[in-house]
This record gives sequence, structure tokens and C-alpha cells, in this order.
Amino acid sequence: MSRFRKQWQALCLAGCLMLVQAAFAADAPRGPLMSVQWLLENRGREDVLVLDASPPPMHAAGHIPGAVSASFMSYGVEDVSPAAMRALFEAWGVSTGRRVVVYDQGDPMWATRLFFDLHRHGFPLADLFVLDGGLHKWKELGGPVTKDATPAPPKGDFPVAAVREEERVRLPEVFAATGAPEKATLVEALDPGWHYGETAFFGRGGHIPNAIMLPANDLYNADRTFKSPGEMRRMLGHLGIRPDRPVYTYCGGGVAASVPWFALKFLLGYPDVRLYVGSALEWVRDERGLPVWTWDAPYLMRDTAWVGTWGGRTMRMYGVSRMGVVDVREAQAFAFGHVPFAANVPASVFREHLASPAKLAEILAQAGVSGAHEVVVDSGAGLDRDSALAFLMLERLGVAKVSIFRDSHDKAVKAGMALATDADAKKSPARPAAPYAVSARPDPVIAGTAPAKGDVPRVFVAAGQEKPARLPEGKVVHVPYADLVDAEGAPRAAKEVWKILAKAGVPRYAELVAFSDDPGEAAVAYFVLKLMGFPDVKVLAR
Repeated sequence: MSRFRKQWQALCLAGCLMLVQAAFAADAPRGPLMSVQWLLENRGREDVLVLDASPPPMHAAGHIPGAVSASFMSYGVEDVSPAAMRALFEAWGVSTGRRVVVYDQGDPMWATRLFFDLHRHGFPLADLFVLDGGLHKWKELGGPVTKDATPAPPKGDFPVAAVREEERVRLPEVFAATGAPEKATLVEALDPGWHYGETAFFGRGGHIPNAIMLPANDLYNADRTFKSPGEMRRMLGHLGIRPDRPVYTYCGGGVAASVPWFALKFLLGYPDVRLYVGSALEWVRDERGLPVWTWDAPYLMRDTAWVGTWGGRTMRMYGVSRMGVVDVREAQAFAFGHVPFAANVPASVFREHLASPAKLAEILAQAGVSGAHEVVVDSGAGLDRDSALAFLMLERLGVAKVSIFRDSHDKAVKAGMALATDADAKKSPARPAAPYAVSARPDPVIAGTAPAKGDVPRVFVAAGQEKPARLPEGKVVHVPYADLVDAEGAPRAAKEVWKILAKAGVPRYAELVAFSDDPGEAAVAYFVLKLMGFPDVKVLAR
């Protein structure tokens, strides 16, 4: 009986241990993310080192008891020698064989940047973690906080054998990526104020050309924990940030950029993610005066100098011109004066063939408009309902590239362009019919209001001065098209447009469908949203 009792007790004890281990494993680290619950239960262990990556004033205002102040400010944005970094790490108590948990106040850029530097200098990934939610989540779950200074830890032992240079990207590679976004993706981790030019701490507002805005804050929840992998993948897929090409992350000074670097590389498993340590600070102070954009797609607009040069007689004579101009004014206005070599296809023709794009393609071909070249739409007044509608229809037909002539004819003449007349056109050789084919690309014009089939919601943007009486089913926001354009027919500054869109409640992670009783008004909204870099924009046929 006694022997049976002992066996039974042993089985019970084993079962209890298994339950404890299972419960412990549930809160165990998941990859490089450490849960607050795990740290609450294990922070007193000798093999666990907690580093507070927050700036020193934040650390002094309150930190996890026993956490060592290990601020990025100790070494900053400039390159530091491996020997100096080793000395700094060891002064914080970093040793091989200890679990290192890095946290900050709950805005994870400081913690992920210290994670980046420890990882780049060779600290083993198996023992390196970011506290998910940081001090914010720690407080939320009742973790103790102190203002008492943490005693200096015993000196660590962390030999920096080699620096992982493959974790960072240098300026020449970033420069190359700006000109070949199909080969490498440049991700900006700053907010819209930086991206669209409202903030200009480095003297010039805007972003590195062709960079995709992915604010670091978009990657975590209200409690400062990282969003689920599934949710982050949906966001990245919507923005076109794909795992099958290199991703370079940047920000103002190389700190916030560590958040998408960390999330994409370690939480989502993107195979090639690198951090641009120099970031915008290095880019804008380069002596070559490297460009910055405020619009995401400024090439959708062309000015007088560009049109006059690339569409002028010299470029045509040498056979290097790969663009044409479509003047959408009525024939009488066109005959009075137009951009040299322009073809005349009135806006009324585009409106008449909204539902028959194949017929429109025939008309354009007979006018000598080539779908293989860039087509610049000219209304004589910049961006208006006529030029925007022609832009939409040309994109719908699959023209290789479409843009809008942003200058009025008065401005073009003042800039030195000599307009051609009907008499000049009669002296020119007849335009040959251009080969043309309707595109097989997805149609930006949708006919129904069925729910979106993608991973993001569908939001309708009412573009008229007043909301139409007949609204589609679903979420509708109101953005009058006239608010997006200034008195000279140019889109308002990107920073102003962003404020208008944000105030109206236009979401970034959504399929946006512009609509109005006047298709030209919807087309203006469509054009400006594309100019702003919204990745999925359509127009509702009404």
C-alpha cells in the first residue's frame, strides 16, 4: 500500500510539474519578443539582464527595478569602433550566456535600435529580446516602477568578434534603390508630417524619392505591443512591401527605422531587411544636394520646362522623344494655340466613351497617340475635371505612362514656350495612326459597390462639393475635389492635402473608391490620391 501511495504521489508530482512547465512555456519568449508576464516572473534571475534603452531623463523618471540605463544617446548616430562598443556593452553588464531583455517607455524605437546594435556586434540572437509593450505594458500589468538609481552592474564579458555589416545599408545602395523601386524597397518609418514636408528639421522637408511611408507607430497596438504577424502582413501587402526583394528602412536619424527592420526581419521572416543608419540626416547633408520629394508620385505632373524639352523639336528630330501631348480642349481653342506637336482629343470624347474604352482606344490611335509612350494630358488650365478624366481613361486603357501638364498656357508662354496654332499644324506632316491595345491590367473603374475582396476595407470618397443624394453602401467620407486644387490649377501642397484627407477620415490602409455625379470630379480625387501615394485607388462608375 505504501509503495502504491508513493507511485501515486510521484505521478501526481510529475503531472503538476508538467502543468507548471506548460504554463511557463505559454509565457516563454516567442522569438525575439519577450512578454511582460515572463519578465515579471523571471527578472530576478542572475542570468537575466534588463536594459532600459530610453533616454536618460526618461529612465530617471521611472524604470523597472534593477534595469540598467543603456541609452542609444551614449553613442549616437555616428559610427563607433567595435572596441568602443564592446567597452560600452560590458559596462552595462552584457555578457555572453546571459539573457538580455531590452525595453523602453513603450515606443519601441529605442529598444529596437539597441537590439540592432547588439545584434550587429554579434550578440547571440538566442539570448537577445525586446520587451513587448515596454514600460507601458509593464505598468498596465502591475509591474513595479522605481526612480531609484540602479547600482552599476558587474562588468560584462562580451567579445565583439565580428560586426555584421550585412545588417545595414549604405548611401550608394539607397541611392540606387530610389531609381529602381522594382528591385529594392525603401521604407520610411516616419509619420506623415515628415513624409509630406510639414516637418523640416534638417532644412528640407520631404522624403527620399520612391520611399514608402510606414510609420513605426503603425506596427504596434494601443498597448504598445507589436501587432500580430497576420495584421502586419496585411498592411505590408497593401503598401506593396514584399518579402521577395530587399527592404531598406530609414527615418530621420536611424532610430525609428529600427522598428520596421526588427518587425519585418524577426517577426515576419523577411529574408533581406537592412537598416540605413545614416537615414535622412546623411541624405540631405550630402554635398551633391540629393533630391527629396513631398509628393509620392511627382512624376504624374509635368511642367513647361519638361514638356518643352522632351517633347520639343530637337528631341523629336533625334528620335529620343518618348512622349506625346493630348490636348483635351475643344477644337476651336486648340486651333488658337496649343503645345507644339500636341494631338487634339476633346474632353467630350473621353466623357462620351466612359463605358466604351475600346472605341476610345481606336480614336486615340487615329489621332496618333501611342500607348507605348508617356502621354501628357493638357487642358490649358492644369489639373481640372477634364484633364483628370482623360488621365483616368488613359490609365484605364493601359497607356505606358500618363501625366498631367500642370501649367496653364499663360504660365507656359511666360516661361518661354511658343504655342503652335492651327496654321502650324497644317504645315506638319499628318500623324500616323499609332498601334494601340486596351490593357489587360486591372480596371481602375468599378461598376458595383460589392464589398472589397482584398485584405483591407473599401472606403468611398465623395468628391463633389456636396455629398450626392444617392450614396453607395459602406463607409463614405467627403472630400470635395475643389479643396484639393489651388486657384492656378495645381494640386495643393502635399502637407495641406494630407491634413484635408486626415480631417475627412480617409484611411491609408483601405481600398479607396472616388465617386461623384460628375465623373471628372471623381477623377480629380483619384489623381490626387495617387499623387499622395495611396496604393489602391479606384473610381466608381455612376
